[in-house]
Amino acid sequence: MAPPTSSRPPAEPDPPTLSPVRLQDLRGRFPIVQNRIYLNSCSLGPLSLDAEERLDSFRRLWHEMGASAWYEHWLARLDELRGAVERFLGAGAGEVALSPSTSVALSSVAEAVDWSQRPRVVTTELDFPTLPYQFAVKPQVELVVLPSHDGVGIDPEQFAEAVDERTAFLATSHVFFTTGFRQDIQRLAGIAREAGALSLIDGYQGAGQVEVDVRASGVDIYTTGPLKWLCGGPGLAYLYVRQELIGKLEPRITSWFATRNPFDFDPTGFAFHDDARRFEMGTPALPTVHTALGGQAIIDRVGMPTIEARNRLLARRLEDGLQAEGFSLRMAADPAQRTAIVMVGHPHPAETVEALAEERIIVDHRPGYVRISPHFFNTEAEMDAVVDALARLPR
Repeated sequence: MAPPTSSRPPAEPDPPTLSPVRLQDLRGRFPIVQNRIYLNSCSLGPLSLDAEERLDSFRRLWHEMGASAWYEHWLARLDELRGAVERFLGAGAGEVALSPSTSVALSSVAEAVDWSQRPRVVTTELDFPTLPYQFAVKPQVELVVLPSHDGVGIDPEQFAEAVDERTAFLATSHVFFTTGFRQDIQRLAGIAREAGALSLIDGYQGAGQVEVDVRASGVDIYTTGPLKWLCGGPGLAYLYVRQELIGKLEPRITSWFATRNPFDFDPTGFAFHDDARRFEMGTPALPTVHTALGGQAIIDRVGMPTIEARNRLLARRLEDGLQAEGFSLRMAADPAQRTAIVMVGHPHPAETVEALAEERIIVDHRPGYVRISPHFFNTEAEMDAVVDALARLPR
């Protein structure tokens, strides 16, 4: 006799967690957390021993080999980083380029489209200014800046109404930097595709704190980098371009790294790389290449499912504690749209950040808010400590 069937859906698996021993081991890899409560990963991820060891190896080779290290070692490090980022983002081989900054990455893409047929770019008032500024300076571009009705997020239907047959890019953030609101980039990619536009997602605030699978999401272009949640330092950005799109885009700003045979040094023989390297803009910052590899190694060891679950736990504890103390928070009503960027309304944010720093608590501020951004290596006790400190300070 067959066993009775149940109409209940299968139970959701428990989110992955970090054991106390594993957490302590990870904290030991970040020197700053030994004497600070570091809650500012959304501005600058902390330097790990992994990244420091990579940087030391770069320094030693520079001393020992000088420029010959380029050919025997450092070019391979560029390939290693591109490959690591491709795997991390769920991209295919050859779909990621290295760039000096998000601004440069955006420029290389913006200078590769024909604006005469599609002069419109749709973005939002919540995006980091780097994104709309790229298009605001182009006289041929009609920039549409969508307002936020609640000051926290954007309704996808606003994009659906604004993106049309004249739109070149739906250009917006994965996570908004002053609200922590997480957008549904798969839905946004579908809206752009239906109108024949390209989806361009600034993921610098998202990758490393929330899971990303660029192929599964269907986005055309995704930018991020090691500065923040990936704990790899400043001076570098990553540009993902969907394979089917790469050959159709030929940037009108370029460099010797973008050519198929850069070491031929032939000024008459320029030909674009067949892969995303065609968007690269010169010699990458090698120190950051090395620290980025170290930061990425820790992220990969822990794994994004564990990191995202850990960050969610820390952020929710922080939110609950702050609300219990009477603070107002700028956050999405739906917890699924929140991330580890916690915005605390405050009449004196800059002064409060300074006062917290005197107590060895490192956070940041934006107009009208104290911004707290915990990461997987933080502890619940640290969440409680910053709540207690904020409650004691003038407000």
